[in-house]
Amino acid sequence: MGAVRIRDLQPGDVPALARLLASLDLGLWAQGRDSSEVERALESRMEARTETTTIRVAEAEGKLAGYASAHWLPNLFLAGPEGYVSELFVAQENRGQGIGGALLDSLEAEARARGCARLSLLNLRDRESYRRGFYLKRGWTERADAANLIKKLGP
Repeated sequence: MGAVRIRDLQPGDVPALARLLASLDLGLWAQGRDSSEVERALESRMEARTETTTIRVAEAEGKLAGYASAHWLPNLFLAGPEGYVSELFVAQENRGQGIGGALLDSLEAEARARGCARLSLLNLRDRESYRRGFYLKRGWTERADAANLIKKLGP
């Protein structure tokens, strides 16, 4: 593999990002939808972004190989904001090439520049990245004293 380029998501990336989302097979909202419908939804989401959201993409050999998003949350009990990495996905054919690590490094640098006290994320235990210890190997700590709770609000 050649060099990996990490950069902010641009409007021209929408078709490639739509294809990547469809390839992830995670039961995402994009599954089974027409590609133009997915692209319109992504364009709308890009327009709705604020300065509290960062979306980065990774290019490898001229193709979009992965993406990551983070949200910068004000926090009253920490010394600074908290960065929440909500998504980090790499195309199946590009895994194991350092792309996920490069995306994560980019978000960590952004968090430091924003004065964040910590970064957090959710990694499901049945995911390949969890099973191979991707985040632990990169200095992250799994919290044994915390529960991750969700409440579904839609179908």
